[in-house]
Amino acid sequence: MKHKTEINGLTKTCGLIGNPVEHTLSPVIHNTLAELTNSDLVYLPFLVEPAHLEEALRGARALHIRGLNVTVPHKEKILPYLTEVDALAAKIGAVNTLVETEGGYRGYNTDMPGLCRAMADDGIQVEGARVLILGAGGVARAVAVMFCEKASEITILNRTEEKASAIAEEVNGYAGRQVAKAMALSRCGELEGEDYLAVQATSLGMYPRVQETLIDDGDFYKKIGIGYDLIYNPAETRFMRLVKAAGGKAFNGLKMLLYQGIIAYELWNRCEITKEQAAVVYQKLSEKL
Repeated sequence: MKHKTEINGLTKTCGLIGNPVEHTLSPVIHNTLAELTNSDLVYLPFLVEPAHLEEALRGARALHIRGLNVTVPHKEKILPYLTEVDALAAKIGAVNTLVETEGGYRGYNTDMPGLCRAMADDGIQVEGARVLILGAGGVARAVAVMFCEKASEITILNRTEEKASAIAEEVNGYAGRQVAKAMALSRCGELEGEDYLAVQATSLGMYPRVQETLIDDGDFYKKIGIGYDLIYNPAETRFMRLVKAAGGKAFNGLKMLLYQGIIAYELWNRCEITKEQAAVVYQKLSEKL
């Protein structure tokens, strides 16, 4: 890319910290955006092991690294080392974007706003939707927190109902109403109604274990109007195929990846990325996969 050959003392540095980082697509997003916006910025992945997280952040601060993305396993563990945490990120309990401030770094969660922007781009309405969330890990919890004020109801499906119940209770506290409930996977046949917006929030089906899915029962998928898998590799998961086979629409997580990156870039550079620029980056991501 052209801007990379013109690095000088004014070039801003941003990057990703995580472990592993070898296969990340984030440099594709941010270096393409820097080129499209004619910004003097480079983005690099940095391998940071858990034992060195605090010193890595101190080093980044000393080097005046403008902004960082944070990926596994650091999204929760980095919170105590931040100067400030955005309200949504504090609710979710995880950050994936850091912005340099005068005293240190401010943490944001752009994953969930990224998911909302991706869904809006695909014409998916969360307002008033009956939402199913598959799984009860950190990502499932984040989705439930993000949707609790807009959805008409949220059902969290998980192998162990206790984990799902803990999330539902917490989410109801945030929403100030009984919007979320838990259900054990073994009871998924008891789900009433149809036309659910289902979010697949587990790692099942991710490359290379592409044949895995949380639920195999074809009757379950007849209740789904729209299935959204947060996995983007492979481009079509088994979950997505089962949704389509039952007559529903299915989407993968590539646009969520795109928009969480775009929102981070906008925070670092105080700019707004256009739909046309987003489309160029999306095309590059698709080609990479």
